[in-house]
Amino acid sequence: MKGFDTLSTTELLGWVQLAKTQAERGRIVDRIPKLALADPGWFAVHICYQSKHYSLGDTGCVFPLMSVIKPFSFLYLLEHVGVETVLQWVGIKPSDAPFNSLDQLIADRGYPRNPMINSGAITLADKLPGKDGSDRTQLFCEWLNHLAGCHLELDQAMLASVRSSPSPANQAIANYLAETGHLNNLEIALDTYEQICSLSGQVEDLALLGKLLACESGFLASKHRQIVNGVMLTCGLYEASAEFVVRIGLPMKSGISGGLLAIVPGEGAIATYSPALDSIGNPVAAIAFVEALSQKLNLSIFG
Repeated sequence: MKGFDTLSTTELLGWVQLAKTQAERGRIVDRIPKLALADPGWFAVHICYQSKHYSLGDTGCVFPLMSVIKPFSFLYLLEHVGVETVLQWVGIKPSDAPFNSLDQLIADRGYPRNPMINSGAITLADKLPGKDGSDRTQLFCEWLNHLAGCHLELDQAMLASVRSSPSPANQAIANYLAETGHLNNLEIALDTYEQICSLSGQVEDLALLGKLLACESGFLASKHRQIVNGVMLTCGLYEASAEFVVRIGLPMKSGISGGLLAIVPGEGAIATYSPALDSIGNPVAAIAFVEALSQKLNLSIFG
């Protein structure tokens, strides 16, 4: 990461405080009861830069990854079955519609635009290896923890909370995917999707996951990493993605719990947690922090 060698903790703290002032512009998700308990003032950041780590804020907070898991289920399937097969299941085009849009899916005749929106992620959840949702989630979680050296766990209380308040939009999406022949098993697909979104950890775990996408390793195909980063860049912040390509210039993925992951290819990853969201579903303070960091240190992949 350009400029990180000269970065001081004092500077970082200043950007954290600046970002936290933005949180009041957002709101906590209240559809899922356990997410609604989050404090809008929480903020945590963990930066992995080569062999260095920077960690600030409420780093002990454990949160479900929710949609931040989507790039990794995409990566997992690219590694297990290959690009050609995965792209038969899901596209790589941006969407101007919200992340849970049924209208977009109908307009596309049941072929999900990309794996970063719910239709794409539910379709890929249907294809994960394993006999049922629990088996698939366990295999996927073990794979991530082994490769990244992180400590993700399925938060059973969060999963119960998700199940207690099922999403009508996701059910409608799954129904249409099944009707158009894009799901093998609707119930298992939705159950798997809910379980993998309930995989939980701290910001350090999320940053370690990000390093998988940022840095070359002997474990993952470079081509697969490049594809995932490319789709994150254009689709990871939903219909606001293009705006943030210009303003920040990094592959990023958000989740409704407040997690945000930014990749600096070849260098490292920035993971933040800030539960107050904007109207699109992106964490307000987290994006403000990454934007300040990117502009100050010239992190944009476009130089």
